[in-house]
Amino acid sequence: MNICASAETFMVSLKPNLMCTCLRPQTFSNGLLRETGEWVINFPSADILWQVDYCGQVSGRDVDKFAATGLTPLPALHVRAPLIKECPINVECRVRELASFGSHDLFVGDILAIHADEEVLDEEERPNPRLMRVVALCNREYWQPSTYLARLRFSQSNPPGTVRGLAPEASPGSAPGKTEEASE
Repeated sequence: MNICASAETFMVSLKPNLMCTCLRPQTFSNGLLRETGEWVINFPSADILWQVDYCGQVSGRDVDKFAATGLTPLPALHVRAPLIKECPINVECRVRELASFGSHDLFVGDILAIHADEEVLDEEERPNPRLMRVVALCNREYWQPSTYLARLRFSQSNPPGTVRGLAPEASPGSAPGKTEEASE
């Protein structure tokens, strides 16, 4: 049993439902994933940021990361890899394809099950990043990207430069922290 902190995890396809994770070939996690062909993608909240960072700094070859962090493994429905109780979203995957690209291997997997805590879902039962307090890694810094900007395809009903409802600090041409209104 291992916990892997991977910043390179994303959706690949909606039909079929596929996600991927990128791992360096020399890591313990890469070897386990190659051996078992299955894994769980856990989306952590900012509440467990210390545990996330720690899991990315030590190897499961040397440390029982569950014991060291106090995180709780839960049984999954379709794979042997555990869910993590403290993560609001857990996605069970089985490897469909593996490709090597320089410094990383790309594991593409079929989504077998998605587990979501009810308190992080919106009224349409979709994950809400603000409620999840989702964490992202960018330029070796942890961020919390939970500011709503606009709906997909908003450009189809708004001419350029007229983004209605866009948070002022995110409007084109304005610096973070400014409070002026977006142009109409």
